[in-house]
Amino acid sequence: MRQIVLDTETTGINPLDGHRIIEIGCVEMIDRKLTGNNYHVYINPLREIEQEAINVHGITNEFLVDKPKFTEIAHDFIEYIKGAELVIHNAPFDVGFMDHEFKLAGMNLPVTAEICQVLDTLDLARKIRPGKKNSLDALCRAYHVDNSHRTFHGALLDSEILADVYLYMTGGQTALGLAHNDENGNDSADTSIIRINKQANLKIISADADELQKHELYLDGIEKKSNKALWRQTSE
Repeated sequence: MRQIVLDTETTGINPLDGHRIIEIGCVEMIDRKLTGNNYHVYINPLREIEQEAINVHGITNEFLVDKPKFTEIAHDFIEYIKGAELVIHNAPFDVGFMDHEFKLAGMNLPVTAEICQVLDTLDLARKIRPGKKNSLDALCRAYHVDNSHRTFHGALLDSEILADVYLYMTGGQTALGLAHNDENGNDSADTSIIRINKQANLKIISADADELQKHELYLDGIEKKSNKALWRQTSE
């Protein structure tokens, strides 16, 4: 399964007021593994960015002057996301802007729903955590995802953070660890996200005769105390 965790930054809140996309950031996952095949682009919106938006993402009008227009990146962007499931936090916002850009491009481009499925992690979080705050920052705190390097919102950075949050939230790609008490006496476990680029060659070590004999003696002791050793039961 190919999933694309996606985020955008824009000149303002509403595309119906003429606001445009100025940054797209995407992180690719295949079978819930982060591949490193990411997509990132800044876009010249051909209009001024509202100061309130600059305060959020830190992207200035001057920075975007020499960046490509959306029409110049549209086909490459569509080829990258086509056929994938898009994983987006508050998906109606980003998809609304994407569809607005596709329409403005005037190149007979499809709408998002025609080329991708969309999973809204905000909607998913509300189902998993009803009645709680489910902003990306709140989910980072809930799932212990480090976002301390997030001074401003940025499309690629937010996509990378959301990918980790999504994997934790849906229970996948975590390291196996036994719970233990931390220095404050709280139970904790190692649940770091695993990024796998290639399959490791695992060395198989079999028990020797002495170890097998000790194991059998250990099972004898269990049977003596409980009259049953599950390890000696054969499956039907």
